[in-house]
Amino acid sequence: MGYNAGHYDVIVIGAGHAGCEAALAAARMGANTLCLTLNLDTIAYMPCNPSVGGPAKGVVVREIDALGGEMAKNVDKTNIQMRLLNTRKGPAVRALRAQTDKVLYQMEMKKTLENTENLTIRQAMVEHLIVEDGICKGVVTKTEAEYYADAVVITTGTYLRGKIIIGELEYESGPNNMQPSINLSYALEELGFELVRFKTGTPPRINRNTIDYSVTEIQPGDDVPRAFSYETTEFNMDQMPCWLTYTSPETHEIINDNLHRSPMYSGAIEGTGARYCPSIEDKIVRFNDKPRHQIFLEPEGRETEEVYVQGLSTSLPEDVQRRLIWSVPGLEKSEFMRAGYAIEYDAIVPTQLWPSLETKKVERLFTAGQLNGTSGYEEAAAQGIIAGINAVRKIQDKEPFVLDRSDGYIGVLIDDLITKGTDEPYRLLTSRAEYRLLLRHDNCDLRLTEKGYEVGLITEERYARFLQKKESIKNETERLQSVVIKPDAETNQVLEQHNVQTLTNGVKAADLLKRPEVTYDILEKIIANDESLTDDVKEQVEIQIKYKGYIDKQLQQVEKMKKMNDKKIPEDIDFSAIPGIATEAKHKLAEVRPLSVGQASRISGVNPSDISILLVYIEQGKIAKIAK
Repeated sequence: MGYNAGHYDVIVIGAGHAGCEAALAAARMGANTLCLTLNLDTIAYMPCNPSVGGPAKGVVVREIDALGGEMAKNVDKTNIQMRLLNTRKGPAVRALRAQTDKVLYQMEMKKTLENTENLTIRQAMVEHLIVEDGICKGVVTKTEAEYYADAVVITTGTYLRGKIIIGELEYESGPNNMQPSINLSYALEELGFELVRFKTGTPPRINRNTIDYSVTEIQPGDDVPRAFSYETTEFNMDQMPCWLTYTSPETHEIINDNLHRSPMYSGAIEGTGARYCPSIEDKIVRFNDKPRHQIFLEPEGRETEEVYVQGLSTSLPEDVQRRLIWSVPGLEKSEFMRAGYAIEYDAIVPTQLWPSLETKKVERLFTAGQLNGTSGYEEAAAQGIIAGINAVRKIQDKEPFVLDRSDGYIGVLIDDLITKGTDEPYRLLTSRAEYRLLLRHDNCDLRLTEKGYEVGLITEERYARFLQKKESIKNETERLQSVVIKPDAETNQVLEQHNVQTLTNGVKAADLLKRPEVTYDILEKIIANDESLTDDVKEQVEIQIKYKGYIDKQLQQVEKMKKMNDKKIPEDIDFSAIPGIATEAKHKLAEVRPLSVGQASRISGVNPSDISILLVYIEQGKIAKIAK
């Protein structure tokens, strides 16, 4: 017999990157929150590589911060290296990437959770959900504790029916030999949820003292202060480098000779792996014309000798893995510390979710993270904060908090999942965003701080600073549009020094800044500015003026799509009763149950002709006649 262990406003199952953000968001919004995790020592654990950020993903980390989340602050406190990527390209593809101290990252996040008001963290394995009349009302743990709640968020990562595979060896396990969660998977299936089997993996780890760095290429961090969070004021400049090497012909030969022992090719692995993060054996088979592949050596922290061998993910037998490591230049005498492995796990089909991440089958039950079919710490954390916010708003009888595709990469991520679904672990890429010139690394705060403030996650002090920054950008932009620069000797001398064509006529400062070769720094040498302007304000002024034409075009596209999103579709509509819509489209529409015509237009298998017919029915007011 179970026992009543208490009642909470929100219960979060899991304390990985999604669970931490969900629990913190709920508690900071004032909800009495319980976070249950398999092991208190592995809160915010990084089972894969020690890096955070990169293209698209780095923007997501800053978006989480702009909404009031924690990942960015935690990375800033625990990083061992920071780099801004794609600096030679346009602002739409620039992004921060950090190497973190994995153990320190966990410790700092745990400390944050432990010291957050309204938040209780407890070690327990959840095995069942308490569901009555289609509403989730709590959870039951392995020790038969019954915790009741007004909303529940599941963030179980890769633990559901987890199975580790190394060559011919298979055993039930979560990541890195941790305890898997078995019964919760069955509980979800009993509730009618459709689950799929996915796969991910990691490479071996080696001792950094046994690497011959003389034959590798150093990859240092930036020598200027960098931070993910808009609130960070202290920067870590004591950075540790990464190192670059490559596979050799011997590496490829070892893999080709042992493909029959690879679980990927023997049929032992059933789950679908991530296309954009393939194993080394998959890379060598698929890209057999390439003579070598990059291998990054990433230190896992300051107080450990372990190095993550990025690019060498594998599930080959351990004896083969050792030979693979030794075949890589610089690693010939390296000490093998941990074997790489593949892990299979259950994920929920994400088209079973509303945009709020509440499940369609069970009310007040939310899911987030790799459980929803994604890969990556950043994608998980992004879903976590949205699920946490919406769990509280559900309790408060408020409208769901939903980010549009034009609001942020988080909006793109969630819309892709719930509208298109995914048949492999989903990875966020810049190419997935149609408005990526608007969704830049540099303007996350301008896009989302207001929204974070409205939901209660941004403090008054931070919001006041944000409003001041907005005002400074506006004032300086207007000033540059009014100031005329004369073609005098001093001005032309500055332009010549920077290889910029000299002036023959007067020109507005803003128009001069639009020239590709002119930067705000050059402009400052010609006209005086307000010395109180910060670097990030200057950056915004330059980008907004220089790219105004392109930005305006994307804003026009956004307005068109918003009109489609404003055309709502009743939740109880019977798509099968609309004549003229293709059979496949009817099936897809009924499965996803889009809330707007805009969302319906993004469903795979729904064609423009189907949308035209649907629009006609909505505009003619025939919905009532065909509703169930």
